[in-house]
Amino acid sequence: MKRLLMTMMMVLPMAVALAQDDVAFTNYWNFQSFYNPAAAGCSKLLDIKGAYRMEMLGFEDAGQTMLIQADMPMFFMPKAERHGLGAGFMNDKIGLFSTKRMWLQYAYHHPLGEKYIMSAGVKLAMLSNSFKGSDVDLGEGSSDELVPSSDVNGTGFDMDFGLRFERRNIWYAAVSVMHLMSPTVSLGEDKQYQIKTSPTIYANGGYRLRFRQPEFSLRTDAMFRTNMQTWRADVTGRLCYDGEKGKMYAGVNYSPMVSVALLLGITYHGVNFGYSYEMYTGGIAVQNGTHELHIGYSMELNLTKKGKNKHQSVRWL
Repeated sequence: MKRLLMTMMMVLPMAVALAQDDVAFTNYWNFQSFYNPAAAGCSKLLDIKGAYRMEMLGFEDAGQTMLIQADMPMFFMPKAERHGLGAGFMNDKIGLFSTKRMWLQYAYHHPLGEKYIMSAGVKLAMLSNSFKGSDVDLGEGSSDELVPSSDVNGTGFDMDFGLRFERRNIWYAAVSVMHLMSPTVSLGEDKQYQIKTSPTIYANGGYRLRFRQPEFSLRTDAMFRTNMQTWRADVTGRLCYDGEKGKMYAGVNYSPMVSVALLLGITYHGVNFGYSYEMYTGGIAVQNGTHELHIGYSMELNLTKKGKNKHQSVRWL
């Protein structure tokens, strides 16, 4: 609801700055390199993912988000597993306001013995904000100089930085800062309107609990985010089946004072598909929740082998 209400206040005079929230993907555990550039290439696979999120069904002009990203080890360099490279594009629209973000990212993975890996990464991004002022309807004979009457847009430079520590196939912990430079985007030819994006701190981690039956495991993840004004926490548990012919999971995500979500997913021959439905706990009806779809493909990159690349499933986190 907060992001929906923010749309009504999205355009302000030049002297005023406005903080903007990042998209809170329900399947945040599946988009680690989106929130933390240190995760790029950590799976040692070419990992391509896409997501589409439709927020608060039944509310007019509610948020819609599309995300495409890819990351991989830099196989053309010596010790390729120590270098990760990624790129992505996001289009987030809510009401008459939209945000587009394009980025490149790099990560360095330093092994600490045979079991542990320390990673650091940086993401460089172009941020584009736009407001469709031509669709604003203030009523016949009404005007407001604080609201543009024509379409306005602007661009700015953005940067993220992150650190990540991992015990191979068991647990990980990470911290990152998105919008490190607190970019301000000026809109319109006369730069009368400005949008400021505040730095946001993310802390997340996960643990894999193995059962006696090797094909089953319980995978837990958690994330805490804050821009020093507001905060959100998420805790996720997934019961996973890793069979020879395919993988499946079912789980629950809980965000205190925000929502509860159900998650389902399947992986077959390196192609994975997932779905979640987020139900808000703040008095909004169950049918006004949020749909989130994600699809991905992972494959091994090894140019020294003859023949086609062998397919592998996505990383366990």
